[in-house]
Amino acid sequence: MTELQDLHFIKIAIELSSEHGRARHGGPFGAVVVREGEIFASGWNQVTSTNDPTAHAEIVAIRTASAGARSFHLRGCVLYASCEPCPMCMAAAYWARLERVVFAATRADASAIGFDDSEIYKQLALPVAERSLPMRQVLRDEAVAVLTQWQLMPEKIAY
Repeated sequence: MTELQDLHFIKIAIELSSEHGRARHGGPFGAVVVREGEIFASGWNQVTSTNDPTAHAEIVAIRTASAGARSFHLRGCVLYASCEPCPMCMAAAYWARLERVVFAATRADASAIGFDDSEIYKQLALPVAERSLPMRQVLRDEAVAVLTQWQLMPEKIAY
């Protein structure tokens, strides 16, 4: 992709964030997934309109693109996001095997208007026992047995 293409697609992501933010579909965030120089999927924040805390613009766009591609891998695709992806969205970008991510506003810009993910970043860096969200591990052996069973399956779909 060229610099001009990046600017073109990021402007579309920003337009989606503006349009759907004003319509109160969710927060002011938009995203597009581009494949072979064309918009393959788009998304906007739908957290409040769907009561789904995972319905961030990037997640919606990645889900739509994956469904259209009939694949959980989006190799060769680029994600354009109106804002730097949060930890959940960034993880999804890695899991989708995107070629790259281009974003406009930073996480500091989002934080300045109340979308602050800094606590999540801090929590993820802590040992499990020190996190503010209580976590308890139980029945590890039973769960590991299922993981081992899956690992040994010759017909599994690896990802």
